Amino acid sequence: MTRIKPHHVHLICNAKYHDTDFARAELVKLFSEHDDLGVSISQDYSDFHKYTDSDLLVTYTCDLSPAEEEVDVLRSFLNKGGKWFGLHGTNALIEFVGEKQIVDGIEIPGKTDTPNKNPQLMELLGSRFIAHPANMTIKVKVSDKNHPLTRGLDDFEIFEEPYYCEFSDGVNVLLESRYTDSADSYVSSSWEEDIPRPQMYLHDVGRGNVLYLMFGHCRGKYDMRPLMDECPVDKGGWDSEIFYELLRRGIKWGIGTI
Repeated sequence: MTRIKPHHVHLICNAKYHDTDFARAELVKLFSEHDDLGVSISQDYSDFHKYTDSDLLVTYTCDLSPAEEEVDVLRSFLNKGGKWFGLHGTNALIEFVGEKQIVDGIEIPGKTDTPNKNPQLMELLGSRFIAHPANMTIKVKVSDKNHPLTRGLDDFEIFEEPYYCEFSDGVNVLLESRYTDSADSYVSSSWEEDIPRPQMYLHDVGRGNVLYLMFGHCRGKYDMRPLMDECPVDKGGWDSEIFYELLRRGIKWGIGTI
């Protein structure tokens, strides 16, 4: 890749069962707020080896699993000091098991399971998605008020798809929430332990860093095909100003201006 502008971000945007087109367009708008930032975009991880001199990798994906050699490229990128801003379902790999289910008026071909099909990817990310309850308003606490990514932010509420995840040791939690609602459509449905649940964190890998933000669910009219012909439109956190503020801060973090 020939860099013309001082900074470069590479976006991988391809989220199954989400409004990928909307998310891509919104992220590109945010990138365009920086006149010193060049942008490249891919549908998957297969060509990221061409862009490893980027300052920042941003991923908005769901059920997208890089091959072993692609994970090696990601690890090398981080080890050499790269920054990765993972959004929403980047840590989600799913499959359906058992009989059909009706969830929020949507017919799915079985309970949703989340086996650890790519442990090396999850090791890099610092978390693995397990399940989520129905979209709801959650209260979010700023865990680290001194970090540049969260400095000046107050605790807030956001309507989102709240994630249940398992986390690597040593992640630096910046935002957290508490909820124990059942994830009825998932194999791992019961989450009764009332503990803080990270919503944004930093994870060090080599000389690089992963910033992960759980927010960002969105679904358009046709995004559940072929499971159903049309579905309710859902913009999730994209209807919230605080989500855009967190995205802007994440981009600035990635190019070293925050």
